[in-house]
Amino acid sequence: MKRTLFLLITVLVLSTVILAACGGGAPAETEPEVPAEYAGKTNPFAGQADAATAGGALYAERCASCHGATGAGDGPAAAALDPKPADLATVASDQADDFLFWRIMEGGAMEPFNSSMPAQKGILTDDQVWQLVTFIRTLAK
Repeated sequence: MKRTLFLLITVLVLSTVILAACGGGAPAETEPEVPAEYAGKTNPFAGQADAATAGGALYAERCASCHGATGAGDGPAAAALDPKPADLATVASDQADDFLFWRIMEGGAMEPFNSSMPAQKGILTDDQVWQLVTFIRTLAK
């Protein structure tokens, strides 16, 4: 009886140690670091209504087909995409200006995103991308 109890306690202790060493669950997801080229950039149009309006027009033209009218990632083209477009209403409140600017400029064809989002660098000006960032901030939940 003592031997069975000792064996049971040993197995429980070893199981606890193994689970603790493995983390006991899925790894935490972290966003990649913003590249030096974009790090620390701030939106020169933050909070400006006219910039948000201009950004809204750009968004309707270039982004809404995938991200949807409200930024929920439910645009008409979203069903055919894998991975699905980001929920910008959530992203807008979770990410800094430099992250949003970088993602719009460089698109999604990179690790860890691997999305179909097209890069806007060379298509939109810096000011237009900042206008998009200003508009996206209005979608925040």
